[in-house]
Amino acid sequence: MAFALPAGDLVIAQQAAKPADDEFAIRGQREAGTIKYGDWEKLCFKPGGAKMICRTTIAGHFDSGQIAVRVYIVEREDQSTARLQIFLPVGLYMPAGAKLTVDKGKAHKIPFTWCLTNTCIAGDIASPNLLGEMESGANLVIEVVDTNMLAVTTSLPLNQFAASRKGAPTKIFAQSIDE
Repeated sequence: MAFALPAGDLVIAQQAAKPADDEFAIRGQREAGTIKYGDWEKLCFKPGGAKMICRTTIAGHFDSGQIAVRVYIVEREDQSTARLQIFLPVGLYMPAGAKLTVDKGKAHKIPFTWCLTNTCIAGDIASPNLLGEMESGANLVIEVVDTNMLAVTTSLPLNQFAASRKGAPTKIFAQSIDE
């Protein structure tokens, strides 16, 4: 038995089934494996006579010791904007980017900017709203989509973030250049 649809109905059916170019269908959700997070710390770099660059960072490791997630807030001494970088394992669905949510609040989408052989990096300007939420929040949830189209989430602590970001650096790496 064959079915015949008018040409107009076939086009409408195909359009309804196809997501828009920037949309994708997630097939489910799963928690990332066991990830143990260290403490937030602020590391600063002072190269020669240049302005200081500081990184407020936290890293999470799998039980095997492999780094699972690393988050950087990068700030330059003479600039008012900060940059957010998230280092994640390879094997993710790149168009989805990374979605950040502080304490079940508003989601912030961070696009992937590049991948290396062992990590992919999502990065963008860290908006003042996001930084404020992180400073007053308890948990930051990072959600990515894997190549099986499953949303993968991990939650990292924010209890030390504000003190680390606004406090003195844990370590300063200085480089002097003799001329």
